[in-house]
Amino acid sequence: MSPARLPGHHVPGIPASYGPAPVRVHVRAANDGLRRSWHQRLTRAGIPLAEDSQPGPGVVLLAAGRTVDEAVDSCSPPDDPDRRGFLVAAQLVSPDSVLRAVRVGARTILRTADAHPEQLVAAVHSAHHGDGRVPYGVLVRLLGTAQRPVAPAPGIPRAQQAVAPLTPRQTVVLTLVAEGHGNAVIARALSCSEHTVKNVIYELMARLQVRNRAHAVARAVRAGLI
Repeated sequence: MSPARLPGHHVPGIPASYGPAPVRVHVRAANDGLRRSWHQRLTRAGIPLAEDSQPGPGVVLLAAGRTVDEAVDSCSPPDDPDRRGFLVAAQLVSPDSVLRAVRVGARTILRTADAHPEQLVAAVHSAHHGDGRVPYGVLVRLLGTAQRPVAPAPGIPRAQQAVAPLTPRQTVVLTLVAEGHGNAVIARALSCSEHTVKNVIYELMARLQVRNRAHAVARAVRAGLI
């Protein structure tokens, strides 16, 4: 079976100058053995490697580790958190670690067990285009389908805690709003529609009894909710 390829990969028999440059991947990992392992996976999938250490035109940065936190710690994330081209790959993926990865610019998260050639090509393609891609089971927990309230942070005066607690889904969205991300970026990061993000923000403003996003962030910060 021929290796899966990204759009733009050179096809034998056609001069490379007639097509767009291929998407290349630069791997940063927690150790050399892990880095070599991902080099082999990428090569089997037909994805060329790059020496560039930062995402850019035609280059995706792949950070690999046993956990998402380990992967993120293995490299310097992109200078611009909204910049495309940052892919995180890990054996263990948890909602909290995914949120951290999103905060530093990752939009695509891949489980090592899912990194078969076709899935790896799709993940690199998503990262290159800035699309959100998160393992489904983690996404369900991250968006808080179980409406478990999040307790306010300790040390906040009781007078400031007189705010209805937020659901996990509301906490994730409001945290990203507080970091300056717009609805489109939040939707891509969480693999949902902008309409869903807007609905969550409307729910937030009603729960916090505020009129706009900035007031919602300020009230939630004062109450220790984010």
